[in-house]
Amino acid sequence: MADVTDATFETAVVERSKTVPVVVDLWAEWCGPCKQLGPILDKVIGETNGQVELAKVDVDANPSVAQAFKVQSIPAVYAMKDGQIVDGFMGAQGEAQVREFVERLVPTVEQSEVERLLEIGDTESLNAAYALEPDNADVLTALAGALIEEGQVDDGLALLDKIPETPESRRLRAIARTGGETDDVDAKLAALLPTVKTDDDDRQKFVDLLEVLGADDPRTAEWRRKLSAALF
Repeated sequence: MADVTDATFETAVVERSKTVPVVVDLWAEWCGPCKQLGPILDKVIGETNGQVELAKVDVDANPSVAQAFKVQSIPAVYAMKDGQIVDGFMGAQGEAQVREFVERLVPTVEQSEVERLLEIGDTESLNAAYALEPDNADVLTALAGALIEEGQVDDGLALLDKIPETPESRRLRAIARTGGETDDVDAKLAALLPTVKTDDDDRQKFVDLLEVLGADDPRTAEWRRKLSAALF
């Protein structure tokens, strides 16, 4: 349990919730129901052994946090994951209700195992994660990338077909088409530029090379401008 202030909220709650679910308890010293609810939250969240964390915010001392949550009355309790509010309730609740609320936040064994396998990241681990959660987009993307890197392009693309398009899936498809090589990429792009308007294949090759470079490469923006000028 941590006492959180306006100054520490961003780090202690928003950023922390990207690692572990955080329950935010908005309370005040004068609030009787808050004092009834507080010990219940302490007990139930403590029993998760760190799988869920509690952040307590005195709304009188920290008006910015209260305003951010648009608090109308207290106690008000919110659950945050990945920097977003995912659940909440207002008013005092009994232990059974609080336990049900907190249990929804505790990662299941399967979810924890999938996250562990994703973190390892080798093909064997990713295949094991896929067996556990065959519809998990993160797993499908990671496994597709590993397969494409190993030369199993068709298998990797088949996995990407199962999920909506994302910037990462576009990048992986581009790697599959180009082999992922970025050697002499400027020369390759320069050679393709004169024909991108009239040759669909060359235009696709040009776009694929930009995807492989990635948005963070400073050359990408410049070559995109040149592509736009050539097309329009």
